[in-house]
Amino acid sequence: MKASMKRAVRFYTSHRYENALSELLSLDLDPAENPDVAYYLGLCYARLEQYEEAILYLETVVTSDSDILHKYQSRMILSYIYIITGRLSLAAFELDALLDEGYESPQVYAAKSYVAYARKETEESVELLEKAIAIDPENANALNSLGFLLADEGRDILKALSLCKRAVHLKPDNPAYLDSLGWAYFKIGKVEEARAYLRKALNLKSGKGENEIARHLKAVIDAVDAADSETHT
Repeated sequence: MKASMKRAVRFYTSHRYENALSELLSLDLDPAENPDVAYYLGLCYARLEQYEEAILYLETVVTSDSDILHKYQSRMILSYIYIITGRLSLAAFELDALLDEGYESPQVYAAKSYVAYARKETEESVELLEKAIAIDPENANALNSLGFLLADEGRDILKALSLCKRAVHLKPDNPAYLDSLGWAYFKIGKVEEARAYLRKALNLKSGKGENEIARHLKAVIDAVDAADSETHT
């Protein structure tokens, strides 16, 4: 039994999630009575984007006497699943539970900020990101998120630009961060810089998020075309 569990963990850590899942399901163990099994089942289903199954097992972990780190990670993954499936109240519940249990981390505050922003609670979203940055001034995700939020709202643009620059400095090939920096440049009126960063972001990005970058780049190109038309009339 222990050998099978070890194989499952090895499969999971080597990103062979279907193999790990198969190994875990073959165990003669009840996940409700074995939090470690429930934890890895939840992780595998989450990685395979079978979210309802993941929720079932991760909820088992957070209500058990499981390893503290496993409970933290399970709540974080649950909050992510609830966010991407549009269940913001449940996401907020998981994140508030983490804070109540003393898990103050940039990741928790950044995720909670996303929920607030999705609810159009902009001020709370800004405050939560500022808390994340106060804990970890080098947290690229929080820096980028706050920079983009400020730029997109058209408030404190110079601060937005500075935050986005810091995020890109930390992770220069992250397309989401390059997109935010390009958008901040556009909001400050520097269209050439905006176009350069947005094009680089689009070249690096494929799949989820590509449409938003393309939309930002189109807005910049349209603004340049409009300015050219005015010049020639």
